[in-house]
Amino acid sequence: MKFGYFDDVQREYVIERPDTPYPWINYLGNEQFFSLISNTSGGYCFYRDARLMRLTRYRYNSVPTDAGGRYFYLRDGDDVWNPGWAPVKAKPDRYRCRHGLGYTVIESERNQLAARQLSFVPIGADCEVHRVTLKNQSGAAKEIKLFSFVEFCAWNAYDDMTNFQRNFNTGEVEIDGSAIYHKTEYRERRNHYAVFSVNAPIQGYDTDRESFLGLYNGFDRPDVVFNGKPGNSVASGWSPVGSHCLGVTLAPGEEKSYIFVLGYCENPEDQKWEAPGVINKEPARRLLDRFRTDRQVESAFDELKNYWQGLLSRFCLQSEDPKLDRMVSVWNQYQCMVTFNMSRSASYFESGIGRGMGFRDSTQDLLGFVHLIPSRAKARILDIAATQMEDGSAYHQYQPLTKRGNMEVGSGFNDDPLWLIFGVTAYLKETGDWSVLKESVPFDNDEKKSVSLLEHLRRSFGHVLHNLGPHGLPLIGRADWNDCLNLNCFSKKPGESFQTAENMESGVAESVFIAGMFVYIAPSYAEILRRGGFASEAEAVLKAAKNMEQAVIRYGWDGEWYLRAYDAMGNKVGSRECEEGKLFIEPQGFCAMAGIGMEKGLPERALDSVKEHLDTKYGIVLNWPSYTTYRLNLGEISSYPPGYKENGGIFCHNNPWISIAETMAGHGERAFEVYRRTCPAYLEDISEIHRTEPYVYAQMIAGRDAPRFGEAKNSWLTGTAAWTFYDVSQFILGIRPQFDGLQIDPCVPSWFKGFTVTRRFRGAEYVIEVRNPDGVEKGIKTMTLDGTPIMGNLLPDCADGKTHRVVAVMG
Repeated sequence: MKFGYFDDVQREYVIERPDTPYPWINYLGNEQFFSLISNTSGGYCFYRDARLMRLTRYRYNSVPTDAGGRYFYLRDGDDVWNPGWAPVKAKPDRYRCRHGLGYTVIESERNQLAARQLSFVPIGADCEVHRVTLKNQSGAAKEIKLFSFVEFCAWNAYDDMTNFQRNFNTGEVEIDGSAIYHKTEYRERRNHYAVFSVNAPIQGYDTDRESFLGLYNGFDRPDVVFNGKPGNSVASGWSPVGSHCLGVTLAPGEEKSYIFVLGYCENPEDQKWEAPGVINKEPARRLLDRFRTDRQVESAFDELKNYWQGLLSRFCLQSEDPKLDRMVSVWNQYQCMVTFNMSRSASYFESGIGRGMGFRDSTQDLLGFVHLIPSRAKARILDIAATQMEDGSAYHQYQPLTKRGNMEVGSGFNDDPLWLIFGVTAYLKETGDWSVLKESVPFDNDEKKSVSLLEHLRRSFGHVLHNLGPHGLPLIGRADWNDCLNLNCFSKKPGESFQTAENMESGVAESVFIAGMFVYIAPSYAEILRRGGFASEAEAVLKAAKNMEQAVIRYGWDGEWYLRAYDAMGNKVGSRECEEGKLFIEPQGFCAMAGIGMEKGLPERALDSVKEHLDTKYGIVLNWPSYTTYRLNLGEISSYPPGYKENGGIFCHNNPWISIAETMAGHGERAFEVYRRTCPAYLEDISEIHRTEPYVYAQMIAGRDAPRFGEAKNSWLTGTAAWTFYDVSQFILGIRPQFDGLQIDPCVPSWFKGFTVTRRFRGAEYVIEVRNPDGVEKGIKTMTLDGTPIMGNLLPDCADGKTHRVVAVMG
């Protein structure tokens, strides 16, 4: 069942009814100020850090699910409704929500009153803009009351929802004309405040939540709105909110618009006050002056659309498949940008209070982002590297505001260091900027311990070599990519974190996945060293990779697939010998990508095992069979019910690894089949089953052992976005950056007769037409650049600012 449709011309997803299977959301903002907004106007906003600088409050794990947002209440006579349907849920005569690139438009109509809400975060501004336009569609005049509403957060979102002894006493506001200022904690250690304003005179306001709602009411029936009269309440100690009341008179056919701005402002420490107890409002006035008129808003909106037009022009696909085109050219890249901005720190159903920027997560996100804004990718690499330890290990997460390692999660995830090499390699291949390796970067953000970025890569690679187990395979530490495979945890204590429990460090538990990753990364790392003048060191890296490959072949092969690991007692995990959890997806992907045991046909056999045992109609499950009992030696993975998350769920993040491995084996049809099964545009028709947005990827889809097989969870902020774009752009379509140019190496289904990709690369634009007249799955027979034949399939680095025509014929 569909709840909307793709408007490919406008690059929007149009939702045609408000009661979507889950709240379907959009992310606004690209620089420092970010917002989440649902199709019913729920969500929240923050400045830079979702946990530490939250402007508005949102209620997670609440009933209803989508509780809290920027609500606009319309009182038309005695009839009260919202343009976004929620929270009053009065049935609209017409409703439509259009989620676009960095903006959302909600349009609705009831009793011949039409409302249109445009919401976006402008480029270069720390605020969100909401323009509400009302039009009288009737033949008689209308007297309308328009009430706005936001609920302010006491900045630290975690403290805000736990420290009530303090927070029920700190709320403070100021009201100045049509502007409401949230200045909680400004009197002490903060030099920032929030402002919520409208560009018109108001009949009144409310800033105290209880006064606005009524003590026993929810957002769906606020006293002030249903009484039709503002209370002019001033928050003092209790929960502060922002609400404006505007009287609107509309003649028949008349239309009026009102511009609401919710923004973040800060002052230098010595300029906090304009009078005793009165905050310095000059930054707010400057901000509000930028968005007072419709013309200013339209100009800012056009700038935002042009910004996205420029970004997405860097990789555009035209093929015979419109679903593929819209995902590759628009929505997948859009999600990659959002995920780069926030890592996992502000997911919709994850509150943004517990997770910062992941070391592994943020590095993987570069794979889908580096081609968009390479300079920001470089800055992110340096930020990530600065959280690394001197021994090559790393904090698993860091807070985006402070860029300091997150001590609540700590270190010990032994795959983390290798991802830094992965990310730097992607940056070098995209940009050719070898100077980045000479950048001075501290360890643990201590400038006294600064070394070159290249030295950080050495420590990363060395961390694996210095932490090998009994079989010569890498020690897993607290976990590897699968945070829920906790082989050194042995947790019996309810509520204890599997990732931070320190019950033992066996020095025995090993990861075959890390071994596969090590072998996969080694050739690129060796080439980086060789080009830096370290030839002997490069040879040592390749030798270490060869030794690791032999260790995997000898101790990590289980006859038909690669083992997953060895536990703390030296027992196999992911083996035919196991009662449950015989086969895992992760090592099959990376070991096959690395070509481990290629001469013996091991990758092909492993991929066949994946298809036979892990494949389902909604994607490849993570492990088989699912665990039905909790197992101390495995940790969190066995704590989930069968079919969910890491225990037999379809973890969309690593399905692309199998797809990539299939392209390396030349299996274009199989690679595309794996890609298509988790791609949301292909699941739009079963939205009542899939439930999450049909325009962005989810982290997990319930597996075949789950009662709700096919149901997705945790959309938007997931490594699935970057890995899928990496897969489809560089391996299926085969437009792959290399150190010395752009390689054209597609692997597609035999029925795929051709496609065209426009790709900007190192200062030049390549219009690449791939033809497949013979219906092959892989291989380039001939290739021309501007009409001149090219030997092989590597385009040279033109870097001349011009547009070049490429024709590649498969065969």
